[in-house]
Amino acid sequence: MMIDENIVTKAIATRFFHKFLDSVELDVAIVGAGPSGLTCAWRLAAQGFKVAVFERKLSLGGGMWGGGMTWNEIVVQEESRHVLDEAGVPVFEFAPGYFTADAVAASVTLASKACLAGARIFNCMSVEDVCMRGEGEDVRVTGIVVNSSPVEMAGLHVDPLALSCTYLIEATGHAMEVLHTLTRKNGVRLKTPTGEVMGERSMWADTAERTTPENTREVFPGVWVAGMAANACFGGYRMGPVFGGMLLSGEKAAREIAAKLRG
Repeated sequence: MMIDENIVTKAIATRFFHKFLDSVELDVAIVGAGPSGLTCAWRLAAQGFKVAVFERKLSLGGGMWGGGMTWNEIVVQEESRHVLDEAGVPVFEFAPGYFTADAVAASVTLASKACLAGARIFNCMSVEDVCMRGEGEDVRVTGIVVNSSPVEMAGLHVDPLALSCTYLIEATGHAMEVLHTLTRKNGVRLKTPTGEVMGERSMWADTAERTTPENTREVFPGVWVAGMAANACFGGYRMGPVFGGMLLSGEKAAREIAAKLRG
């Protein structure tokens, strides 16, 4: 058939803005499309919640894409391999309790599971701020402020747009961009031992894998931390190319937030 470029343009613009407008009011906004964010989006969307993931980069998968040192294999442990099994990612036992998976296969499959479950994923879109409501002890985050990543990268002064959400999940990894913005601009205290972002410690994979799910929780009214952001928020260690804790963190956030949304 003959291709009409005008129809192509209309199709992309129409479908994108239908998707975007359907995400103006969300149950859960997830910032960061790494393994914890994608796992959480998949689990929540599969239960019928309205979920969108916002990723600054063009690609999805966060640090999982590169495996270890660009060698695109990852390791998960026995306790977490069920997530990849359920997603359909082949895993291979390397040693008792240690399983490997192709980093690209894991990344694209988790992204696919999230999309096909109904989660909206917006890449090349940055979350530059949050929306706040209430006073004193009743203050909480009620939404996100988004802008085009190319606009941000170019340093252009272009006003953003706001979307509402019942819960926001900070899953930006080591950077913890949302939390740093929240505390810097509003002077609020987080639910950490110091009341502040405590920062990431050096590598200790065994401890980090345990504490990543443990630190996955609500850190400010309306804001949860997941994945490496959870450990960095609470002063935990990093784990390197072991991704089991990330997957379990996404599962835990989805499970506990779903219970809260159901009331």
